[in-house]
Amino acid sequence: MVNKTLNYWGPGFEEDVININVGGLRRRLSSSALSKFPDTRLGRLLSCDSEESILQLCDDYDVSAREFYFDRNPGFFLYVLHFYQTGKLHVMEELCVFSFCQEIEYWGINEFFLDSCCSYRYHERKLESRHHNWDEESEVSSVDTSPDEISDINHDLLHYSTLRCGNLRKRLWLTMENPGYSIPSKLFSFVSISVVLVSIATMCIHSMPEYQEVDENGNVLDEPVLHKLEYFCISWFTFEVSSRLLLSPNPRKFFKHPLNLIDIVSVLPFYFTLLVDVTMGSDSELGNLGKVVQVFRLMRIFRVLKLARHSTGLRSLGATLKHSYREVGILLLYLAVGVSVFSGVAYTAEKEEDVGFDTIPACWWWGTVSMTTVGYGDVVPVTVAGKLAASGCILGGILVVALPITIIFNKFSHFYRKQKALEAAVRNSGKKDPEDVESTSSHDRDSDALSETSLGRGSPDRRGLTPSAHPTP
Repeated sequence: MVNKTLNYWGPGFEEDVININVGGLRRRLSSSALSKFPDTRLGRLLSCDSEESILQLCDDYDVSAREFYFDRNPGFFLYVLHFYQTGKLHVMEELCVFSFCQEIEYWGINEFFLDSCCSYRYHERKLESRHHNWDEESEVSSVDTSPDEISDINHDLLHYSTLRCGNLRKRLWLTMENPGYSIPSKLFSFVSISVVLVSIATMCIHSMPEYQEVDENGNVLDEPVLHKLEYFCISWFTFEVSSRLLLSPNPRKFFKHPLNLIDIVSVLPFYFTLLVDVTMGSDSELGNLGKVVQVFRLMRIFRVLKLARHSTGLRSLGATLKHSYREVGILLLYLAVGVSVFSGVAYTAEKEEDVGFDTIPACWWWGTVSMTTVGYGDVVPVTVAGKLAASGCILGGILVVALPITIIFNKFSHFYRKQKALEAAVRNSGKKDPEDVESTSSHDRDSDALSETSLGRGSPDRRGLTPSAHPTP
């Protein structure tokens, strides 16, 4: 029985000998040697009084032969034996640092038992490994598209097989979502980009005085042609959003996607201002609410973000900024510190010269312009000390801005390749019939179930094993 108390160790257990079998390598150890290190895995075997507690420490055991089986690296076990004999642990050169750490953690041996001849070399290799892992994480370890993302796409496509006219809806959705899916999708993408550019051009032209008309009350009116173009663009944007929503395989995911939120935000200001104009009159009659309406009209500039749906580069840029917040935060921190320091120095050197350095907050503008190497020239130092401070500010700004650029560029390259791979996966998934996708998913599930069944059947009965069932040297 698992919970039955077993009297394995007698009163004079220090003279007892137990057999340890690691991957077929069989060695004998005295209980007295193990008792010197009671916190290690083998040392804890001496305190076990039940089958359950023993199986928590080893993979299998045989009571009559006092033999314990471990499915570990037999070569490293020789170093473990040496540790129990001498109390010193040596590094196994054949193992990488990561594997060595895993092995000593499994056997319950602490790093401070490393002998002086191996300690320095071990910690040096461990530090190099950490630097290497940090570089890989900074550059993003994998370039391939995540299998989970492709699996989500295939899972969404399966929804169409249960819908009416599902195959047609799937093709229309892929045509609108993926510009490289087919020739009609490329035409649709071209028309959509053209409408976005026309909308932005219309908004810019409307701000020019020669294209503005004024009524008898002094209110600015839209030029008729521009007004019609604006309505056409809004109609197209509304058609896009509503079509994508109707054709989407998962409406919940639709409202969580950033590009869909950009589409919604690009049309909402128009309908809000139109509702206000119809129900409450012009902006001049609204007071403070009229200013809110003008702000909503300015939000039309967000339509330029709609280009990200048709540009792999813009989507990659967004993903890069999202995953580079640490680097961007460090950059802003360095800039803030540099601006504060050099602004204080410039204020001290130039406060009596009446050249714009009257207060430290006023010097912040000069410090920001100088550290970012923009250099408007509206405020410049005239004293020697001020010019030296400006030189240090400019040189420091060059170094600070250049530090995170390489990391950000590497992440951009990664996400660009990832977006390309994901687009290719969408195209390949869309060309398959729903039945093929479903049969592939079913095949994967059957394979997983078969693997689990095989593993279950292949698990040995630990309590029924004998020493002859294990390999011997």
